[in-house]
Amino acid sequence: MHGYSFCRLALGALLAMPAAAQMHGMNHQNFNRAGRYLMNMSSGTAMNPYSWQMPMSMAQAGAWNLMFMGQAFLLDTQQSGPRGGDKFYSPNWFMVSAIHSVGTGSLALTAMASLDPATITNRSYPLLFQTGESAYGKPLVDAQHPHDFVMGLSAQYARPLGPDTMLQLYYAPVGDPALGPVAFPHRASAFELPQATLGHHWQDSSHIADNVATVAVRHKWLRVEASGFYGTEPDENRWNIDWGSMNSYSARVSVAPNSNWLAQVSAGRLERPERLEEGDVVRTTASLHYSRPLDGGTSWSTSVIWGRNHEIAHQRDVNSWLAETLFPATRRNFLTGRIEVVDKDELFSAHSEVADHGDHAAGTVFRIQAYTFGYTRDLAAARSLEVGLGANISAYRLPAAIQPDYGAHPWGVNVFLRLRLKSGQ
Repeated sequence: MHGYSFCRLALGALLAMPAAAQMHGMNHQNFNRAGRYLMNMSSGTAMNPYSWQMPMSMAQAGAWNLMFMGQAFLLDTQQSGPRGGDKFYSPNWFMVSAIHSVGTGSLALTAMASLDPATITNRSYPLLFQTGESAYGKPLVDAQHPHDFVMGLSAQYARPLGPDTMLQLYYAPVGDPALGPVAFPHRASAFELPQATLGHHWQDSSHIADNVATVAVRHKWLRVEASGFYGTEPDENRWNIDWGSMNSYSARVSVAPNSNWLAQVSAGRLERPERLEEGDVVRTTASLHYSRPLDGGTSWSTSVIWGRNHEIAHQRDVNSWLAETLFPATRRNFLTGRIEVVDKDELFSAHSEVADHGDHAAGTVFRIQAYTFGYTRDLAAARSLEVGLGANISAYRLPAAIQPDYGAHPWGVNVFLRLRLKSGQ
């Protein structure tokens, strides 16, 4: 398959669909049971609690139900210490889904894109203690990579097998296999935090994978999934599709006892996930998510996540833990918090001048603690946009051995303007 050409055709068709058809308001009565089930997919087949509704604009084109979602931040980052950085940039993503009833089942076509490759210059933005992927041929350290232009391109079909059972089939040239929680850009509890989590490559970095096939069955409150996919993460060319054979696999079990709670446990074997490093990784994750609708259309959402990478080449386990919450104090005022504890073994691998000196030997594991707290104020909303102004601050605890490199008390501040497609018809 020539992935890039296929992507351009499919993405163009989906984006052109609203302009080519007479569009009008709609509601959930336009969806059959399978269509309503597919509406709950947040990225790939990953899900937030059922009670949380992602902000989206909805329309109809003939027999197709259309959903448009998107979020962008204009963000300024300031960080302290010898390895801190400053930058003005814009992380963002945009998604369109089209759902069509097919008998008792439904077909969903989804395209998701990001302009990160253009709005995040020099292939990264500063994020203290972050590791994973590369820029200019070197591993990224204290920096976060941008997302690919093509974040997702998928087709999936769901069909009831009985009153309490749903079968789901999913294929994506670029998509999200059944591994880990909902990725941080789409997670309900992280919606007002523009920066990535430090545990991203332990928990949800596979949300942009290639050649993904997933089979899922939900019965009442239990959902079981299995995926095959290309396990190597995207390269530095963020405008293409990094096609590869289906060489990795994963499985996920989710439990939703009611609409406010969702838990998942997943595991997968990824073939050489980091392009500059040899060796496969066995990733295991577990998470618990809670979302409670409040007055005014908001929700209080909280997540607790654990992720572990077992590095087969080194026979080493590295862990990450996260707790985060998004609390609407009022309809327009949002409080956010994120606490992370992450074992980092790549902080000095890209710095040859210190990589082999004592406690700084390449591969040495350092446990980092990060505490982030923030506030967002929604401004007057435009017709189709929700505009918010916010800021967050992060403080870190780190081992004494690396304090000369980072400072005893490093910190980071983010100030941002948030733009989001508004819910409505």
